Amino acid sequence: MTLRLGDDAPDFTAETTEGKINLYEYLGDSWGVLFSHPKDFTPVCTTELGTVARLKPEFDRRNTKVIAISVDPVDSHERWIDDIEEVNGVKMNYPMIGDPDRTVADLYDMIHPNASDTNTVRSVFIIGPDKKIKLNITYPASTGRNFDEILRVIDSLQLTADYKVATPADWQDGEDVIIVPAVTDEEAKARFPKGWNAKKPYLRVTPQPNK
Repeated sequence: MTLRLGDDAPDFTAETTEGKINLYEYLGDSWGVLFSHPKDFTPVCTTELGTVARLKPEFDRRNTKVIAISVDPVDSHERWIDDIEEVNGVKMNYPMIGDPDRTVADLYDMIHPNASDTNTVRSVFIIGPDKKIKLNITYPASTGRNFDEILRVIDSLQLTADYKVATPADWQDGEDVIIVPAVTDEEAKARFPKGWNAKKPYLRVTPQPNK
């Protein structure tokens, strides 16, 4: 099953390191990040899970819940947590799904046979409060993810969901944004009282409206 932007995020109930969790109930009205790692007790995954634990206050600040998954069982995750905490100097503070029967991995198309027939690739799904897929990124097993970039994307998604703006290349929270072309200049006067700089008729740059 191929998931595309705007599709409903498939709901599921699964065993995790924090007990049985239903995805929709776990997310509630929050945003969510569901991310897969190929295998327990592997080096890159150990660094990634620790990084997310360290960044969890940043996800919390953005009303975003994180949940990890691999096709290893929960008891394997629980043994591995000691290594994650020791290597990264953090306490694990979010659930890890055990998916040995590959139910969730198949729902989210996390196993790519040309990469591995058994292990999940490094998939990232950002899910909105409406339970729609807002972003999907896939990394190979050999490349650790940049979770600062995932936080940056969440900032952009949350901003553009509330205002008729888009964010330019390399944008960071607090920087200028772009008024979407569908907004007329007349409408923009009311929506963006700080004004804008029209670099081109279709490229109007304005200060971030919620700052």
